[in-house]
Amino acid sequence: MPSATRPTRIGMIVPSSNTCLEPQSYRILGDRDDVTIHFARIPVTRIALDKSSDKQFDAAVMRSAAELLATADVDVIAWNGTSGSWLGADHDRRIVEDITDATGIPATTSTLAYMEAFRTFGTERIGLFTPYTEDVNERIVASYGRDGIKTLDHRFMGLSDNESFARVADEEMRPGSLELAAARPDAIIYLCTNLYGANITAEIEAETGVPVLDSVAVTLWHCLRLAGAPLLAPRWGRLLASA
Repeated sequence: MPSATRPTRIGMIVPSSNTCLEPQSYRILGDRDDVTIHFARIPVTRIALDKSSDKQFDAAVMRSAAELLATADVDVIAWNGTSGSWLGADHDRRIVEDITDATGIPATTSTLAYMEAFRTFGTERIGLFTPYTEDVNERIVASYGRDGIKTLDHRFMGLSDNESFARVADEEMRPGSLELAAARPDAIIYLCTNLYGANITAEIEAETGVPVLDSVAVTLWHCLRLAGAPLLAPRWGRLLASA
């Protein structure tokens, strides 16, 4: 017979071309056996500011993926992509409402996880690092501004092919991270769930004294909070180990 108790189950909707999110999420969990993560993929290959790109994040596609995850009896469902950061947090709030209406399961997104982290930690001034193009960054800065988050400075890698984001190396991220830290933001944001920002979080925090919030870690943190499970180890972002 199955055990009366089971690990917390987190369901994640993943961009199809993402190669970072799944291995990195389990790397962050480490040897924990109290949480398992279960993934459903939706077609996402390109990040840009046009209708073709935006259509990838249609609510109906999210709903179908969430309904599949619900059959695994997950405790929380996350759209683990950052599209809401340029489409607007309200876009993601509607996705969450739709998922919960369809499944009865609490839900979040990467963007809403950041908003909850900003509220929890009193983060109002950020330094933004992404692999995206400049125009996408500028849209993110404007969207965050409407939610009361001021971007002091930002850096971008100029990429639009989603698969390529995971190939940005640690050494390519360090110089821009240190430059962003010089403005003394409340936190540096590594925005993209296909970017291995969590790899250098502890190093950048130790060198600069500035907290770092990585998209993969922040989304996992919020899922754990929603499920009532223990949070993360400090090496993945010192703020995410508490609250």
